[in-house]
Amino acid sequence: MLAHTTLNPAGAAERPTVELPDDEFQARMLAGVSRTFALTIPQLPQDLARVVTNAYLLCRIVDTIEDEPALSAELKRSLCAQFVAALAGNASAERFSAELAPRLSGHTIPPAHELVRESARVISITHRFTRPQQEALCTCVRVMGQGMVRFQEDRHGRGLDDLAALDRYCYYVAGVVGEMLTRLFCDHSPAAARNFNLLMPLAVSFGQGLQMTNILKDIWEDLNRGACWLPRDVFARAGFDLSNLNAGAYTESFGRGLRQLIAIAHGHLENALRYTLLIPARETGIRNFCLWGLGMALLTLRKIVRHPDFVSGDEVKISRRSVKAVVIASRLAAGSDLAVKLMFRLAALGLPPAHSSIR
Repeated sequence: MLAHTTLNPAGAAERPTVELPDDEFQARMLAGVSRTFALTIPQLPQDLARVVTNAYLLCRIVDTIEDEPALSAELKRSLCAQFVAALAGNASAERFSAELAPRLSGHTIPPAHELVRESARVISITHRFTRPQQEALCTCVRVMGQGMVRFQEDRHGRGLDDLAALDRYCYYVAGVVGEMLTRLFCDHSPAAARNFNLLMPLAVSFGQGLQMTNILKDIWEDLNRGACWLPRDVFARAGFDLSNLNAGAYTESFGRGLRQLIAIAHGHLENALRYTLLIPARETGIRNFCLWGLGMALLTLRKIVRHPDFVSGDEVKISRRSVKAVVIASRLAAGSDLAVKLMFRLAALGLPPAHSSIR
């Protein structure tokens, strides 16, 4: 085994550590940057989980660039392009890491600092996957990077122009991930591949439902960072001007706009149910992966419905007990279409009716 020296976020050398095998390395990186995906990805078949873990780490590096307030929009564009080129094998991953790592501020969590410093190893793992797997990951990262930067240039705390802009944003940060996962699922399962053309459009909607849930949960944290991903047209029709958005100053008109977005997210999650049911019942690992994310999103939306005047994402974060309930229910239901549908209906109780324009 090889030993290497790591650096802390401030750049100071730490004691040498033994280099972990790839799967252990990826699992440790994943646990540091996402407790949720560290829970859900291992439900996939091992060979698929390895690729999906790597995909998440790649996307998390792009997300770190997007979220870092110390970087200008121009520099974010350049860094995303460098990362995409390194992933494609056309540029140095070490050089990308060396340029980004020292620019990250204390706003970025320490595990994300470490992930950026380990970019070259993450990419080296990517390059050992099959060609279809690499193509799925590279396409996702390229589209995500280009789209995120485009929205960063227009980022402000007054919201997006309209619902169509929200749809585009959700595609770049989540819908494209759904497309990537579908390609990986179908590459893994010939039975799933028979439904490829039905799965792909639903995958985008699935991703949008999860992303909208996160946007609604994180309204106030995003606003503190100078960002707002809510659509102004939806709230204007409800009688609320997003320029007046302020935590702790809840109004009924804001609540009406919030409820409308919850109805739209509910519609996307109904499409996520349709997506899950198109995965063969014998692929219980893939179904559990889908159901865990779907169930947790529905329970989060229910908490927002019950507490529309929340001022922190922690107030509408689901409890460990709720997460455990989703896990148990998913494992029991995954092999039966009827049970999956029943699980969805129970988890969605109390939500406003799914937006009728969602198909």
